[in-house]
Amino acid sequence: MTEYKDRQELIDEISNRAKLFIDEFSDIKETDKDKQIDGVDRTPAQMIAYQLGWLNLLLHWEEQEQQGNAVVTPHPDYKWNNLGGLYESFYRQYETYSLQELSAMFKETVQKIINLTEHYKDNELFQPGSRKWASSTPSNWAVWKWIHINTVAPFKSFRSKIRKWKKLNES
Repeated sequence: MTEYKDRQELIDEISNRAKLFIDEFSDIKETDKDKQIDGVDRTPAQMIAYQLGWLNLLLHWEEQEQQGNAVVTPHPDYKWNNLGGLYESFYRQYETYSLQELSAMFKETVQKIINLTEHYKDNELFQPGSRKWASSTPSNWAVWKWIHINTVAPFKSFRSKIRKWKKLNES
């Protein structure tokens, strides 16, 4: 996994990867947002919904912990061994929105993640155990790793998916 020398490097990477990812959707027709393509496991709308789902979960976990509530990861209705069900819930949650609306929500939510990252103290961001929600799995990751695997990593992999979707859609 990528390591970051400091918070700003993480923020810059989130920002850059988010822009590269969401810019891929600017030339997709609204009529194609739900188009399934053989060889790609998600539609364009589902790709953004997936990102929104995880970004909002991160924000929710932090909000719940700050309010003194017990946080259930990944979600009270879904266990780690049922992520497919969680993804389906993301798709349902965002299915009525246009690509333009999804893109705007994505940009707004990424900014919230960046704001959250800016407000963590260095020890909260980089040392394991600073958040109960981040320590809720056997991996006991530091917060920055949770942020990375729910921002930078999927922004990269899903950018490849949407590019493949576009290429196959042209064929």
